[in-house]
Amino acid sequence: MTAYSVTNPATGETLATYDTFTDAQIEDAVARAHRAASTWSATAPADRAAVIRRIAQLHRERTDELAAIIVREMGKPIAAAVGEVEFAADIIEFYADNIGQITDDQPLNILGEGTAVIRRAALGALLGIMPWNFPAYQVARFAAPNLAVGNTIILKHASQCPESSAALEAIYRDAGLPDGAYINVYASNEQAATIIADPRVRGVSLTGSERAGSAVAEVAGRHLKKVALELGGSDPFLLLSTDDLDAVVQAAVDARLDNNGQSCNGAKRFIIVDGLYEEFVSKFVAALAAVSAEDPTAEETVLGPLSSLAAAERLQAQIDGAVAQGATLLTGGTRDGAFFAPTVLADVTADMDVYREELFGPAAVVYRAAREEEAVAIANDTPFGLGSYVFTTDAAQAERVADRIEAGMVYVNLVLADSPELPFGGVKRSGTSRELGMLAADEFVNKKLIRIG
Repeated sequence: MTAYSVTNPATGETLATYDTFTDAQIEDAVARAHRAASTWSATAPADRAAVIRRIAQLHRERTDELAAIIVREMGKPIAAAVGEVEFAADIIEFYADNIGQITDDQPLNILGEGTAVIRRAALGALLGIMPWNFPAYQVARFAAPNLAVGNTIILKHASQCPESSAALEAIYRDAGLPDGAYINVYASNEQAATIIADPRVRGVSLTGSERAGSAVAEVAGRHLKKVALELGGSDPFLLLSTDDLDAVVQAAVDARLDNNGQSCNGAKRFIIVDGLYEEFVSKFVAALAAVSAEDPTAEETVLGPLSSLAAAERLQAQIDGAVAQGATLLTGGTRDGAFFAPTVLADVTADMDVYREELFGPAAVVYRAAREEEAVAIANDTPFGLGSYVFTTDAAQAERVADRIEAGMVYVNLVLADSPELPFGGVKRSGTSRELGMLAADEFVNKKLIRIG
């Protein structure tokens, strides 16, 4: 059975197909990952770090190859694809550089005599279920911290990223990991459920849709497995005051068009205080309208196609539905195959479907807020709670608003500032865990207490 394929969204051409694994191949993968867990977890942290550092080096050496694959699979502009691979290498290197902090005992101050420490121990084999929108980066932020603590990885990538997943498996293997420490599987959803249920697999991490997260969490819950979820987002961008509106508009454009508008933590809802609303919207709409979706293989391309024709059709249906319910289309709203024009909606109200939906593409919604309190209320009136962006010249206001926003991340006066040391994750329907930073290395470990009298 063939379910995995590379279909170039820019052309619609299917370039390669891959067979889904047989049940026997799935069993072999689980058995190998389980066997490797004892060997890899017993490897000295410094030796694990050397292998992980080599994985980062191979990402850098094979950047052009990996980036070209990403463009073919999901339409990311080539310059952005190169940036993604380089960021993945930075993430992996971060965990190699900080493996001592990750694995060293944590002494505790105790009331009685003697000593007590928290010792972090690997859980074993883990299943990672990864999305298509960042084929290299997503894998790095799951695999690197877990390999650092001594876990092993079974990796099920998105069905449209089989070439990326094969190329990444080759990198992890060529870096010197023991057999079974990192295994790519072309698994069906049913086989993924079987892997989660297997007692030799100790946890599962998924980045994807709410629907997929609910399905995975249900299976993991039935089998008492630790589950980490990073799901969707409809991140607010609050403009409360500024002394450089043009810079804020450019930040808004960058935050909305990043990854062809297909970032979970991309700014999607732009909430502007009354005194700045008209001028911001005029400049924002003009700036987006000036961007056209182009060939993703061209170095100068800013916006490529959506990841697939189906993704473009879904976004079109959302925009058309919003307009039918009374929203005002300020620009865009059209597509050519998988290429979607930058789009801005206004006059969206709480009774419209799009008010609480995630727009996964180059489409934004603008809202007018009378004052700070209303802006925060609009920002929080969503089922999601991943990231958020606040622009203000008032430092006290920034602290106050950041404290009140219901999200896992708040960025003040900047966008596109993700970094390996900064934790990534959300609340509400955006997820249950943290990736990146030191918190990522604590998701799948046994924090073992050792108390000595």
